[in-house]
Amino acid sequence: MTLEGKTALVTGGSKGIGRAIVEHLAARGATVVFTYRQDEVAADEVVRGNPGTTAVRADQESLDGLDAMFEPVRAGLDILVNNAGLVTAAPIAELTPADFDRVFTVNTKFPLYAMQRAAPLLRDGGRIVNISTLNTLLPAARLALYCASKAALEQLTVVASKELGARGITVNTVSPGATDTGTLRAANPPEALAAAAGRTALGRLGRPADVAAVVAFLVSAEGRWVTGQNVRATGGLAV
Repeated sequence: MTLEGKTALVTGGSKGIGRAIVEHLAARGATVVFTYRQDEVAADEVVRGNPGTTAVRADQESLDGLDAMFEPVRAGLDILVNNAGLVTAAPIAELTPADFDRVFTVNTKFPLYAMQRAAPLLRDGGRIVNISTLNTLLPAARLALYCASKAALEQLTVVASKELGARGITVNTVSPGATDTGTLRAANPPEALAAAAGRTALGRLGRPADVAAVVAFLVSAEGRWVTGQNVRATGGLAV
């Protein structure tokens, strides 16, 4: 699944699943531009360990970040991965309009306009992958905004697949299940993680590389006949 000669843009690529995606695409020969929000040390570490990668600071809480993000790929693009996301955990009774605006901007609005900005830059046969979550299938209390914003992104993915398909551009969603990242461990006690692994058909938590491998397939030539789909990369947490 070589990506030699391809240019990729990945949002939120300094940590967790995003970092694994950057590493997988770079290992397959792609030139990868990725964004980070604050952690310059982590971003620099990714660049040092993965030749052909470039880090760009861009905050998805404002569409102003689009200009900086797309500047390095203005000559042309083959792959866009909208990975960066935001989780706000609170009961519906406590949610504020500011919470709504912030979560939907990061998880829905910014990816939408990233796809809009990417479309004229994408070469025919290009690829877009949007990262969602298993929580749109299995919603949880306190995650109303996260679930709703990612569900909206999934619908945008389907519509974009229909609009861009004539150029051979595929647009898909990848929805990870319980994936062993710092974010997951910070938000869940050990017993909850053990329970999630126990409910997973393959008997463990996912790893960022597991999800990245699915993305790498979809953006490769081998993924050319898959579009408008939501690939639930969960290890069988929901079957």
